[in-house]
Amino acid sequence: MALKVEHELHNRRRGRNWGVGLLLLALIGIVFGLTVVKVLGLSDITQMERFDHVARPQLEPGALEAAEKRAAEQAAQRAAEEGEP
Repeated sequence: MALKVEHELHNRRRGRNWGVGLLLLALIGIVFGLTVVKVLGLSDITQMERFDHVARPQLEPGALEAAEKRAAEQAAQRAAEEGEP
């Protein structure tokens, strides 16, 4: 006499568990594959810096010079206002 008798329900659950496990592995594989493609596809690291939604002058050509020019103009304007009574 067998001490462990498996019911039909156990076989169906085992099949479903294998299916869910394979789906999870497939999802992990897809995410890993997309990550590898994205990392290897970057030719310039500044492309990745664009996705953090922070303004960085070094990313925009001419932005740093424009900011320095604006600061100089504001300083000159403040100096002119202070010099006048």
